[in-house]
Amino acid sequence: MLNEQALIEFAEPYYADKDIMHNMWHIELVKKMVNRILAGSSYSVDEECLLLATYFHGFIYRAEEKIKQWMREQDYDEAVIAKTVQIAWESQRSEIPETLEGKILHDAHVLEGGKTYLVVKTLITGAVRGQSLLDTLKYMEGNVLDKNSCYLPETIPLCEEMNEYTNRFFEELTEGIR
Repeated sequence: MLNEQALIEFAEPYYADKDIMHNMWHIELVKKMVNRILAGSSYSVDEECLLLATYFHGFIYRAEEKIKQWMREQDYDEAVIAKTVQIAWESQRSEIPETLEGKILHDAHVLEGGKTYLVVKTLITGAVRGQSLLDTLKYMEGNVLDKNSCYLPETIPLCEEMNEYTNRFFEELTEGIR
């Protein structure tokens, strides 16, 4: 049985050294979007693996073995550990996730905060990194615009709306300052 407090205590230090847009609040936003996707669908998913992977997705690439070790200490069996790790990895990759849970987490990660959030997140992250606005816009042009996609039927239109908004925002802003 999931002990969410123990999960938070395990995950929190891995987010402590991340920027302000990728901390534990980021996890809360992704969880909200996961819940929104689940509430609007009739998917049958492993909610515990999905929740665990939501917390792990931001550091799976640097602490996979520590995640597995913690899960073993929490008495998870190897099948649950393998599925959770797979879901966490699937949310990070550009390939289409194999599992439904991976698609849900991937799409929730892309859509966190709604259609305007991608612009806000990009601008704040650039500022926190000490980039000028022009440098952040250059980054946005090369790495953000039209780079996001979703895989679920109910999230694809939301992603398209977000991408259209981001492109319009970028065009209007750059038109005014270039």
